[in-house]
Amino acid sequence: MTFEEIEEKINGYKERGLQLFTTSSFQTHSIVLLHILSRIDKSIPVYFIHTGYHFPETLQFRDQITDLLGLNLKNVFSTTAKINQRDASGKLLYASDPDYCCYLNKVAPLEPILAEHDIWINGVRADQGEVRKNFKVEEKAKFGVTRYHPMLDWNGKMIYEYLNEYNIPRHPLEEKGYFSIGCEPCTRKFDLEMDSRNGRWFGLKKTECGLNTELVTK
Repeated sequence: MTFEEIEEKINGYKERGLQLFTTSSFQTHSIVLLHILSRIDKSIPVYFIHTGYHFPETLQFRDQITDLLGLNLKNVFSTTAKINQRDASGKLLYASDPDYCCYLNKVAPLEPILAEHDIWINGVRADQGEVRKNFKVEEKAKFGVTRYHPMLDWNGKMIYEYLNEYNIPRHPLEEKGYFSIGCEPCTRKFDLEMDSRNGRWFGLKKTECGLNTELVTK
């Protein structure tokens, strides 16, 4: 979708009195949507799901982009303390049960946010994997929320062309070989022989944290 199409869609939601929000991981490829939204309406809440496991560079980049774009940033945290995020043997869940770790630290904290809004502006792209390539521009989520995917037909080349056009900074870890950046324990550097998102949950069949699976209704 073009900027004009996204702007028209968002203004249409607002004219209907719908409550909008977006989420962001503040990776390089996520910043284009934030920049577009900042050009349309800076008051739209941007929720950052603070898992407690982020790279320090991600938190610094989040603050840098928030200041640069004037975002309405809101941090969201898990209600389950890290000391309680262990299995029966005492091992931290990100090592023993990453699906449940993602649920506690990402999915569960976002559910109350969904319940308070009507439209979730979500930056997934169809070229980011098997799950995402099957999405439509609008999908139903939990609590009757509509997921709006304005970046669905964008690709990596378009993302970087936009970043260059507007001189938008990149995540500092990108130059060190990290192209899909999530929680530090579950992220590794990009290998030229693998898809960029395979740097997440390396060695596991897991490819999604749950935000784009558990919070979608079919």
